[in-house]
Amino acid sequence: MALVGCAHAGSAAPAAVPERIPDSYAKAGTLVAIAPGRSLNLRCEGSGPQTVILEAGSHADTTTWFKLQPLLAASAKVCSYDRAGYGFSDGGPLPRDLATEVADLHALIQHAKLHTPLLLVGHSRGSNIARLYAQRYPADLNGLVLIDPPAQDVASAAPEWAKQEAQMNEQRFSFIHQCEAGAEKHQLASPPSALAACVADGNPAASAKVNASIAAYKFKPVFWRTLESELRDNAVIYGQPVSPRETLGALPVTVLTASDTYADAPGDIRGTLEAARDATQAKILATTTHGRRVLVNHASHDIQLDQPVAVANAVDALLKQTATQAH
Repeated sequence: MALVGCAHAGSAAPAAVPERIPDSYAKAGTLVAIAPGRSLNLRCEGSGPQTVILEAGSHADTTTWFKLQPLLAASAKVCSYDRAGYGFSDGGPLPRDLATEVADLHALIQHAKLHTPLLLVGHSRGSNIARLYAQRYPADLNGLVLIDPPAQDVASAAPEWAKQEAQMNEQRFSFIHQCEAGAEKHQLASPPSALAACVADGNPAASAKVNASIAAYKFKPVFWRTLESELRDNAVIYGQPVSPRETLGALPVTVLTASDTYADAPGDIRGTLEAARDATQAKILATTTHGRRVLVNHASHDIQLDQPVAVANAVDALLKQTATQAH
């Protein structure tokens, strides 16, 4: 297993990491129609013979990539997008399971006329979307970078923790239903005290303009319906082990592992959760004959925000590897 710290490691990446979310995120990038009456918001920058797509984690929009995307744009065309129901994208059919989201991504790549094969980068739930995409559309991809894939089948290692998580989920769904009802009544822009928790504080890395645009899509019922559906699907995905039938063949895969994924977990359970995550990631790497794992120090689960240079270096290395193989 390779080890990456907070400094530049591997191939060089640009040193200037953005500290603030650009105001350009306050409006849509390019709205790509993927079906009648449905568009997804796509943000692309950079150029070159290779293309990278960034697939966000659960209920995240393109702002999660504001540090990483410009680093990658120095050497490739790199695109991020809002999944259906988030950001500036229209809602999509329910349930929002992996198959539905893979279908949307495939339609986006086709309708945006993105050059394939491309490299797909997935964070957290996005890593599950990326893996399923690779199985369904292998000709579209020449590599995967998976950012801290979460532990699957946690109950087998930490049954009490999994039980508590299931109970917390029911509380989350009750909360989401309240917020959805408030959104239906157009109450969230100026919420009553009972719904104040539905409106989160703004991102300190963003301007008031960007935060207003983020808040605006969360005032809509479709956001809350999408969120509940996605979280329910997460419970299914992470409640079962990596399928022994999953195979990625010879597809190059890099798994980035955060040093502090479970830093907030109680000390007596942290090691168990890390072991469950490590076992999951080992099974993912076993699905390919060309895989490697990289530990990223000083990083939470959101490696792309804490250590974007480490992610950029991993992507750049895989781009160089696939370019060499192509020739």
